[in-house]
Amino acid sequence: MGTVFSFDVRGGEPDVVRAALEEAVAELHKVDEVFSTYREDSQLSRLARGELSVGECDPEVGEVLDLCAEAERVSAGWFSTRYAGRLDPTGLVKGWATDRAARRLEMAGASGVSVNGGGDVQLFGVPGTHRPWRVGVSDPLRPGGLAAVVSAAGVDELAVATSGTAERGAHIVDPSTGRSAVTDLVAVTVVGPRLTWVDAWATAAFAMGSREALSWLESLPDIEALLITAGDEVRCTGGLAQRLG
Repeated sequence: MGTVFSFDVRGGEPDVVRAALEEAVAELHKVDEVFSTYREDSQLSRLARGELSVGECDPEVGEVLDLCAEAERVSAGWFSTRYAGRLDPTGLVKGWATDRAARRLEMAGASGVSVNGGGDVQLFGVPGTHRPWRVGVSDPLRPGGLAAVVSAAGVDELAVATSGTAERGAHIVDPSTGRSAVTDLVAVTVVGPRLTWVDAWATAAFAMGSREALSWLESLPDIEALLITAGDEVRCTGGLAQRLG
């Protein structure tokens, strides 16, 4: 997927957890093979060219497209499965794949799971007794610094995703124009239970701009967010303070 994945797994029966880890890594490679927009022979590329139908693809393709349709509906079109006029659900695939890999390890009996897919993180359980998982949010305007630290204290699952221009430049597109999103934001970090959704919501919110995005994110259940503008203004949803620490 053109990025790095890392796993931090605690507890559980070692052989069982190790086997689940190997399966999770194999699944990530399979997801890349199926959904890559850079591989001409991937199922997604062949689907986009009309060489395959959704029914002829692996079941995961239909699952992802259904999730994308829901993301598009909830975001009023700010999340889209099309890029440069071509089918491209990869704005959701990485979060979904990371979410699924972490869940496999949690179901294998690990007491604490952290899977980081290119800077977006899915957490389950705890890393140790009386210790919650904590995720640092990079400051887009101060390289090497942190804008906040998100804590998973009090919850069994939590995901943190950031969209912005600091790492990859202006890569997020406004679906209504097909061009780079014109926005006052440099970063949006979204926090919620599942990375499948918070990754998609971060992308959609970034394209919206701070005013519309903050109002929309406040309307989503179990979602909190931190928005940073190019003018170094920080805006956040009402309940975010409960997740910091």
